[in-house]
Amino acid sequence: TGTVPFLADLVRHITLPMRLDFMGVSSYGSGITPGELVFTKELRLDARERDVLLVDDILDTGKTLRAVIDKLNAMQPRSLKTCVLLEKISRRAEAITANYVGFEVPDEFVIGYGLDYAERYRNLPFIGILKSEVYE
Repeated sequence: TGTVPFLADLVRHITLPMRLDFMGVSSYGSGITPGELVFTKELRLDARERDVLLVDDILDTGKTLRAVIDKLNAMQPRSLKTCVLLEKISRRAEAITANYVGFEVPDEFVIGYGLDYAERYRNLPFIGILKSEVYE
């Protein structure tokens, strides 16, 4: 869900023929620290022998991106590249890098432009740091 604003802006600049599908993955629930990873929606399109661009809002620990990459690779795409709007290198727990990165952000809880805290703040037209007094 957090990727939608970034993805909408990104696809407007892709001039190649493309198909679009969504995979639902959640790891935060209503808190600020990642929890159990849950796949909430599966792909409807077949990724086999296709060039796949995986787009995500933020690369944090890398655990979610690793799980999604593993799941997509099992579908045997011709190629698989990753694109993230934001990354927090300081929190990386998996040895993973994205092929395309918009911006590096500090180890702060960021909101806006699709990113949320407890399903709030997604509609902010900017990316900001959530004040700790909101979630403490």
